[in-house]
Amino acid sequence: MNTLSYKTQSAKKEEVQRKWFVVDADGQVIGRMSSQIAHILRGKHKPSFTPHVDTGDFVIVINAEKARFTGSKMKQKEYLSHSGYMGGQKSRTPEEYMAKKPVFPIEHAVKGMLPKNKLGRAMYKKLFVYAGDAHPHGAQKPEKLEFGK
Repeated sequence: MNTLSYKTQSAKKEEVQRKWFVVDADGQVIGRMSSQIAHILRGKHKPSFTPHVDTGDFVIVINAEKARFTGSKMKQKEYLSHSGYMGGQKSRTPEEYMAKKPVFPIEHAVKGMLPKNKLGRAMYKKLFVYAGDAHPHGAQKPEKLEFGK
């Protein structure tokens, strides 16, 4: 009989150490980049990952206006929204969003990859997306994060 006993360590929200990362979206494919951002927001890159605790880190995305889609998604993909009234469905393409609100496609993609509950909403609050290359989070000393292009 083995005398060693192993206990699974479960992270507690008070013990979580959070880091800040900055991601440059210039030339990055939105879907691939978003899946990696969701991975970090969720905390799955840490050995202390616990599914029921928000163990993720903060992510700052800069140059959102320079992110891209593959193929002809920029013209063919549609984002649907509904006002709740009869005939209130609207559809817009990423091209239209990039002209008016360039942060939307990245925020939308990442939000769709997070859990759909209170925990997912808490994780989403740690995402900051900016259209240009400036951000107001310099005091947090974020680390630069590189994804493959």
